[in-house]
Amino acid sequence: MTRYDIANVSRETSEKLRAFASLVEKWNPTINLVSKASLPDLWERHILDSVQVYDIASGDGHWVDIGSGGGFPGMVVAILNGEETRFKVTLVESDQRKCTFLRTALRELDIAATIQTARIETMAPQKADVLSARALADLSKLLDFANRHLLPTGTALFSKGENWKSEQEEAQRMWSYECEAITSKTNPAAAVLKIKDIARV
Repeated sequence: MTRYDIANVSRETSEKLRAFASLVEKWNPTINLVSKASLPDLWERHILDSVQVYDIASGDGHWVDIGSGGGFPGMVVAILNGEETRFKVTLVESDQRKCTFLRTALRELDIAATIQTARIETMAPQKADVLSARALADLSKLLDFANRHLLPTGTALFSKGENWKSEQEEAQRMWSYECEAITSKTNPAAAVLKIKDIARV
């Protein structure tokens, strides 16, 4: 595993990231925000893995994180965005208990973002400039969500594990899209897929 850290953020942002990590650790036994096995590596596996997604993004506008769960990458994006306010950040999560956690984190850490308790499949199109997702669904399904919620000029950022190449082979049977696979800084076998120009085949 490659060590990756944040050297380009303010002390206040770094403190908010660590405070958020503490909130996840506090709430996790009750709600299961992240897997119990990954909790000891929370900073590397979840926080820094989400930081790199924000670092990859370009432009500005509306950032929508779907299936936000415990706030990865959406809450980390919102914290980092606080320094630059490049984006209006929306987190979408269908689990009411996880939304309660996310709203608590926003309030306690004084972070600007919107939480929507909704099903991705049925909510109104979000017209996102950036659409992110992590550990949510296979690539074909994610592209279906992106087709609904991403602006034609927008970019999808999907964090995928070690099977991303096989997922891409399957997705290309149903979808046409431009994809840049960026090697993960926290797991060299994984990737962040930067996707544009999505269309059904």
